[in-house]
Amino acid sequence: MSAVRQLFVCAIALASFPAVGSAQGTGVVFADRNANGQRDPGEPGVPHVVVSNQVDVTTTDSDGNFTLSARGTGVLFMSVPDGFRATTRFWQAMGGAAAFGLVPAPSADVVTFIHASDTHIQASSVPRMDRLRAIIDSVSPAFVLVTGDLTRDALRVGEAEARGYYELYVRESGRIRVPVWNVPGNHELFGIERHLSLVSTSHPLYQRGMYRHYLGPDYYSFTAGGVHFVGLNTADNDDLRYYGHVDSTQIKWLERDLAQVPANVPVVTFNHIPFASGMPALAGVDDDSPAPTLIRVKGKEQLRHVVSNLDQVLGAIGTRPFPLALGGHNHARERLEFGLDGRPPIRFEQTGAVVGPSSGGSLAMASGVTVYTIRNGKVSEGTFVRLDRPVP
Repeated sequence: MSAVRQLFVCAIALASFPAVGSAQGTGVVFADRNANGQRDPGEPGVPHVVVSNQVDVTTTDSDGNFTLSARGTGVLFMSVPDGFRATTRFWQAMGGAAAFGLVPAPSADVVTFIHASDTHIQASSVPRMDRLRAIIDSVSPAFVLVTGDLTRDALRVGEAEARGYYELYVRESGRIRVPVWNVPGNHELFGIERHLSLVSTSHPLYQRGMYRHYLGPDYYSFTAGGVHFVGLNTADNDDLRYYGHVDSTQIKWLERDLAQVPANVPVVTFNHIPFASGMPALAGVDDDSPAPTLIRVKGKEQLRHVVSNLDQVLGAIGTRPFPLALGGHNHARERLEFGLDGRPPIRFEQTGAVVGPSSGGSLAMASGVTVYTIRNGKVSEGTFVRLDRPVP
């Protein structure tokens, strides 16, 4: 039994009901004994659970309470610990007292999860989401990761159209019966192509604001199957243009988040624009499209469709086990593995696009998802499942 689970059991036995502060950035993580998604009298707080405002990271006290400064992105989230599931949303907008519920998850020797990406949802692509849901139902994973480009487009459209896509994604992903962990892609950056969207930079939902409004933190963590999962936002922007980059606020947050995790726990990252990919070599240099291969940021030329500062991410992770980095964006199942000196290999893997097959240069790329299993803290190589084949 894990230390957190032991504390959870002890907390239920104590059956205390501490008061929760009402100041901004305060709240409680509680043992939701009846799993009804609200804190009832007699349901105690859970200690030592990590909570963050996307800048600062803290842990709940002996009564399950926490306090965070009002700074940050306006979103609070709970890093769901291993062996548990949330009965409330794992995030809440800053303001008032937050209350996050937990119950023990069914124990399993093998934890299965699905990596999906690039749903690009609009009315005409809802049948693709139905297909994804059928695969999820057949596999019965513990959870699903969706690595960005969730919506058809919020980059270059007005507020009403962008909201419609977001609301459609929230509705359709809400029909999935297991937890869905999302991160944003470049198509979730609301209005940044202002010459097309006609959205002002002063709009309250501009850039990352719309994603946070509908889906909460654009970077966060949770732990499952003995693995610490970190969702990152790798779709940064330089004025009107998106590019692959992890901003400095996330790097500092990542260091603080990992400081709460034992050094021997493997880390798996998931994000949209990948850390490493061979797809630019297949596609060739493109300098004519709305999203060309190269971009100049602060006077430096760099590849646009991979993360430009992987070295900083690796620096934050340090010597921790880092077996797998998952990405999307390229609409292709891809596996890269580099032989490293002094540490085990890191696998950089992407999965196909849910929205449909696509092309990479002269090659046709299948639509699909990848199914992984975790056994004894080790992540399998993964099995690619095509969306256009019959579900077993």
